[in-house]
Order: sequence, then C-alpha cells, then structure tokens
Amino acid sequence: MDLAVSITRSWSRRSGVGSNCWRDWLNGSSGRDESMRKLLLPATLIVGLLSAPVFAQRVELFGGAQFVHLQPSYNAVGWNASLTGNFKHVLGITGDFSGAYNSRRSDSSVYTYTVGPVLTARLPVVQPFVHALFGGATVKTAGVSDNAFAMLLGAGIDIGLRKGIGLRLVQADWLMTKFGDQNQNDQGRVSAGIVIKF
Repeated sequence: MDLAVSITRSWSRRSGVGSNCWRDWLNGSSGRDESMRKLLLPATLIVGLLSAPVFAQRVELFGGAQFVHLQPSYNAVGWNASLTGNFKHVLGITGDFSGAYNSRRSDSSVYTYTVGPVLTARLPVVQPFVHALFGGATVKTAGVSDNAFAMLLGAGIDIGLRKGIGLRLVQADWLMTKFGDQNQNDQGRVSAGIVIKF
C-alpha cells in the first residue's frame, strides 16, 4: 500500500499533475478524458465476461415436452426428463427417460430409458452439448407391449436464465431401435424444456 502511494506521489510531482488528477479524470474534466471514460466501462465488462471462469454444476435436472417420430409413420407427443451428473468440467453421465402417446393409434405409447456420456461446452451464457445414450424402449399398443434395444445420438443447446435455472432451447436426437431382428433407423425426437442446476 505504501509503495503504491509513494509511486503515485512521485509521478504527480514529476509530471506536474496535482493530487486531484484521478478525481478530475473521473469527474470528466476534459473532453479527451470523457471519451476514455466512455470506453472504459464497456471494455471492463467485455474483459470480465471473457475471463470469468465458468464452473460446471454437479447435477442438472431437465424436464420438458417432446415430439417423437418412429418408423414407418408413427408420430406422438409426450414428456422427456433427464438427470445428469457432471464429474468433470465438460464431461458427465446422463440418465434419460421419456414417454410419448398417440391416441389415434389405439391408445399406443412409447417409452425410452437410456444412459450414457454427455459432453458440454461451458460457455458463459450458451451451453451446447452432445450425448450418446444407450438403453431400451417399450412400445405398448392395445394392451400388448414389446421391448427393444434403443440408442439415442444427439445434441442440444441450453441457455442460462438465472443462477441455477436454464432453458433448453432444443434437444434433437436420432433414435435407433431394434425390435427382434429389425433395425429402425429413420427415427428421431425433438425436446425442449427447463433445466435446473444444483
């Protein structure tokens, strides 16, 4: 502290600037200083945003709505929920569960339950992610159900609204299922909803 004061006093004496130079500059005593002050605030904000460390939350909970398309022409709407545990800054593991319902086809429903790794780019406002999820799917039609292997490969974008709360603008997944010996590859789902981070 004493060193800073002595350097400032020494500079003031040598340059002929009075002890009120900083107060005069902050109050805008000259036109040149006024333009510098106007540039200082935006520059400080930009540097602060770019250099602020972004820490990954340990647990993320997602809940929202989904639209799913299955082969050959099955379309349905429903819910999608996931729980993600982040054990590294960009790497985590996700458990994803969803249900979709179509009352036009004899009250049929589709459920998926998958788990897998997720990579997230921890940017200050927008957080894009990719995941690869593996598990199962259950299709129920007219009281009869069938189970299959399911794989979801997809990506999405989260936007932070407030501390601990975000909005998943979109999550798009390619869905592959294998019922018996038949692979269904031309399938997908789109989800959106709320993300809560703990």
